[in-house]
Amino acid sequence: MSLDFNDETFRGDFTYRNSAKAIKRFPFPFPEDSYMYSVNMEPHVPGAVGSVFEHMFDVDEHYVSEMRDRAQVLADDPLRCQSLPHMELAGWDLLELIMVSKARDYPHWFELHRDGNQWHWINRPLQIDQKFTFMDASTLPYGPMEYITRQTQGDFTLQDQRDDDLWIEAGMVTTQADWSLDFDIGMSFKQWHAPVPLAHQMQIFDRALKFLLKLQHGAPVRRFNWTMTVDPLLDTSPENYPKWGPDKTTMTAETVGRRQHLRVELQTLHRLPRSNAIAFPIRCYLISFQDLVTVPKWARRLHRVVRDIPDELATYKGFIRNKPLMLDYLAPFDDGAATSPGFGVE
Repeated sequence: MSLDFNDETFRGDFTYRNSAKAIKRFPFPFPEDSYMYSVNMEPHVPGAVGSVFEHMFDVDEHYVSEMRDRAQVLADDPLRCQSLPHMELAGWDLLELIMVSKARDYPHWFELHRDGNQWHWINRPLQIDQKFTFMDASTLPYGPMEYITRQTQGDFTLQDQRDDDLWIEAGMVTTQADWSLDFDIGMSFKQWHAPVPLAHQMQIFDRALKFLLKLQHGAPVRRFNWTMTVDPLLDTSPENYPKWGPDKTTMTAETVGRRQHLRVELQTLHRLPRSNAIAFPIRCYLISFQDLVTVPKWARRLHRVVRDIPDELATYKGFIRNKPLMLDYLAPFDDGAATSPGFGVE
């Protein structure tokens, strides 16, 4: 697999861009012309060649720049990565899962050599060559979860299972859609999701929790989530809201195509073998409206989703203020034609 990694920024001058290939493989999250919450879980099995589902952990053209942005966030705020002491074993589970998966799926970029507990990890894109002892944190520059998630796109939480509930007790969270690991750590599953409107009345989280408590090792699942972001900003954290929040008010009819981004999370869940914890990777993908509308089906469908979404959800998803601007931009791309079911292009 040949891929050039972009040299781009997700802050300041915002040089982030999607290539034509990245647009084509973007995980568009709407299978129909309207949106309402659902559990929408499916097995996380290999998908089409070139798609974001091809491998267990997707590595794309933004990899190196995203990891550079993560390092900057952590330098500014180390609390974006936290792990309660009893979660170290889960961190080793996660490290093994990611290293084994990447070395198997991208052998031209990653290598893992194991001789008992003596491991040798090579990450060519980030120029890392690390020998360490598995299960001995003193042989790594960071704890196991932090070490491997500094090298893996997306946010991660580790959830301990006890008392018929899941508790978020470790995480690496630098690309989140306006929630805080520092605030949520130690919360139960429903406490963590308490701010989500409408879904509790629909018993979405009751069903999701029941499903996840039965999740089996070796049978990961996935789902989509989405929101909207002005500018291709990965770090839309509450801690930094004074820096990015005011920018929502500066978008105009002339800039909406370039600045308004659909932000999609490919969320996967994995039962870990030693700790019995659940790893929850949350991989963020961004696409500008001007790129998205180059796919006619997506342009039609997004217009209809934005037009018809309840105000409570538009508020929660971060675009109630700019909804008129978004509709004015998208409307000319919606000719009223029917769209085919599912996520894919026509």
